[in-house]
Amino acid sequence: MNHFSFKNIFSRTGKERRVNERPENGYDATILIVDDSRTVLHSLKKILEQAGFKTLTALNGELGVDLAKAHIPDLILMDLVMPGINGFQATRIIRRDEITKDIPIVIISGNEQASEKFWGTRIGASGFLPKPITREELFKSIDELLQLNTLAKS
Repeated sequence: MNHFSFKNIFSRTGKERRVNERPENGYDATILIVDDSRTVLHSLKKILEQAGFKTLTALNGELGVDLAKAHIPDLILMDLVMPGINGFQATRIIRRDEITKDIPIVIISGNEQASEKFWGTRIGASGFLPKPITREELFKSIDELLQLNTLAKS
């Protein structure tokens, strides 16, 4: 009997995973992960928390919007295909709300079509990551957007 493995969620490059040193006391940033897959939620949560981030998780777009409004995370990782409110709709709602409009949103999708990137950008997504995600791409995107957001608030 085969045991479940997280190996297929993240692609591996064979290079050293950690590019930047982790802060001693963790990052002072909270990331909201919105995805209808419990496996993806768990994997992203574990990786981000091991790196020192605080995380919030939502299994659907509606809960993601509610958590974004209630907690004002520093960044949102948003899946596109979800039941109920999908990632496009949730991103649009977050962008139109005065409280949450400036939160960086990275769309994560297993379907890397040019139309998804186009519409994601058009409705206000700050970035796009195709699945499977490499740790390097994930942390590079997070670092860039958190730095830009910090500069914008200054």
